[in-house]
Amino acid sequence: MKSPRTFEEQTECIVEALLSDLLGEDEWTFRSLETDSFESRAEHQLSARVEASSTFDSVIIASRLRRLGDEYNEDLEQPAQRIIAELAKGKVEEFGVMVDSLSKSWSSRNPELGYESAFLAVSVKLLVYLSRKVPAVARRIQLVELINGNREVRGYIETHGGWVSAQRSLKFFCWHLWLCSFASLHWLQCDPVF
Repeated sequence: MKSPRTFEEQTECIVEALLSDLLGEDEWTFRSLETDSFESRAEHQLSARVEASSTFDSVIIASRLRRLGDEYNEDLEQPAQRIIAELAKGKVEEFGVMVDSLSKSWSSRNPELGYESAFLAVSVKLLVYLSRKVPAVARRIQLVELINGNREVRGYIETHGGWVSAQRSLKFFCWHLWLCSFASLHWLQCDPVF
């Protein structure tokens, strides 16, 4: 198995791992994103060999992104209905427009969060919500293109060591989001951490 080298290839692998888990595809070959654990001993042994040759693990990163998305607690019913209606008209860009709008709104209310972090959390949370509500819509969402095409988000990820770095540090990022929720009380200062 050749490890993806470019940012674009890595993003594609991560989104594929996320979608496969959300849609219940390839159950026997993908690990559970809920637990970062292996479904079988054979898979564990295979992964150990792959990990020895590469530090990139799309399943772990997808799991971290899913946990990050869990931090976004706004109601998604109305945005989801709008996206579904636009997708029915063949307008796939509405997902990106909605993610951008919700991310800017959330990060403006929580400036210590940062737009880039909010963007990743909202895009994953909205994808999870849509895939549960209307599974057929999930594959039509162009999340790979959305992440790769957003210069701010891509630059943020690359500046902080790329997806491989996110693999190691997104678990701490979720804790950081929780801490930053208290920053509005002005008794705790938080610096954005990836």
